[in-house]
Amino acid sequence: MTNSNAFSSTNWADVPATFLHLERQLSAYRGSQTARVYAALRDAILEGALVSGTQLPPTRTLAEWLRVARHAVVGAYESLQGDGLVVARVGAGSFVAPGLRQSQAATPSAPQVLPGSLANPLRAFALGMPMVDKAFQQRLAAAVRRHMLGDDLAVLGYGDPRGSASLRAMIAHELKQSRGVHCAPEQIVITTGTQQALRLCAQALMQPGQLAWVEDPGYGAAQRTLSAAGLRTQPAAVDAQGIAALASPQGLGAAQAIYVTPSHQFPTGSVMSLPRRLALLEWAHRHGAWILEDDYDSEFRYRGPPLTALAGLDRSQRVIYIGGFSKSAYPALRLAYAVFPLPALEAVLAARSTFDRFVPTMLELAMADLMADGSLAQHLRRVRGECRRGRDLLVRVLTQSSQGLLTATAPDQGTHLLAWLPQGTTADAARRIRDASGLALVLLSETRQVHSADDREAFVLGFAGFALKDIEEAAGLLGRTTADQLGQSLSDTPPRPERKRKT
Repeated sequence: MTNSNAFSSTNWADVPATFLHLERQLSAYRGSQTARVYAALRDAILEGALVSGTQLPPTRTLAEWLRVARHAVVGAYESLQGDGLVVARVGAGSFVAPGLRQSQAATPSAPQVLPGSLANPLRAFALGMPMVDKAFQQRLAAAVRRHMLGDDLAVLGYGDPRGSASLRAMIAHELKQSRGVHCAPEQIVITTGTQQALRLCAQALMQPGQLAWVEDPGYGAAQRTLSAAGLRTQPAAVDAQGIAALASPQGLGAAQAIYVTPSHQFPTGSVMSLPRRLALLEWAHRHGAWILEDDYDSEFRYRGPPLTALAGLDRSQRVIYIGGFSKSAYPALRLAYAVFPLPALEAVLAARSTFDRFVPTMLELAMADLMADGSLAQHLRRVRGECRRGRDLLVRVLTQSSQGLLTATAPDQGTHLLAWLPQGTTADAARRIRDASGLALVLLSETRQVHSADDREAFVLGFAGFALKDIEEAAGLLGRTTADQLGQSLSDTPPRPERKRKT
């Protein structure tokens, strides 16, 4: 045990009881020791059991209390630091981050349900490609067939407007385990994709003409969906830490909603910092605005566990969390979901019943089965490994074949990356490279609403769903084409006339 004088900033009498409780809770979490210790500490922080400013025990001491290996505690501390939930001070130790608005999370009561109630996808580097896994496809097909031929007639009829109860229960459990989001299954509504979830939010919770901020650069389909629903959309510039305006004295102006991808910004891949997350939550609380959090690829985390969702930090019930199975399974299933705060749910269910009852029940039940028996988790482990290998190969071949003109870094998350062109390369030059290569390339400038002469151009490259040999071949083609086109552009540039020296 460690001398209590080392923890003068905490109530030492309460510390052993707090961590003994954590030790008893570890078995409730899945995964390695590191993953379980991380999840238990994360929940203790988010639920207020470990308040802001609390000094955490040394790794050796906590490992003894929790009866785990020391490296598990070290890894958990590192992941919590990555989330911004813990800060390390040289010579002092690790502390729960300051400024967190914490409270004991109450289990939501079940609300009353209202009555009745871009490019050719087959070409390399296309975004959103499905990953073929025959074993998983066979299990999914068997599960659908089992429910279709079963004796439960309710499966063949009209269902709950929120979707299958079994799938919602599995999603609620998974979100608590992996993303730090505490919700009841009754708060989850199954949709046919992210865009339908956004349309549902706009129809139920907003009025035509109201303002919604959207990230810039960002996901164009989200901006178009909100605009089509009658909202005025305004671009909010994004930097390496998230919404840039949140760091300025002027802040972010009032609006009814904001659409964000905080855990892995699309398309830049940046992670919204904790200060920006807290500022965004405070902004939403102050203006009574909705935060539409799109967590589109959290399953594809290659280094450490998935980051804590913005919804996991929300204590004002202003975040609507949106996720789905397009990346983890297949886009064609059209299975997504949104987690609504209780104050929003009644209006959402009323809107849902007017234009769409529910997604296909048999698919929902089949997916719930595959989540329950571990088939989906096994599938994810398999395809995540394939994506990691494709990512690394893509970065290596691009760098070599382009003679260093394209620069790319392997991302810690996601199924796409940015291949940066040299500073000063124009969008026209990038389009010429795309046309010459014949590849499915999206330009970073095509995801922007506001353009500046200082913006650097890049290719947004999807690396999921392609065989390694196809990635290698396409990366080599893109690299060589870039070198040829940019070299030709340089050779076509007329030389500057020499100035005559004065004599």
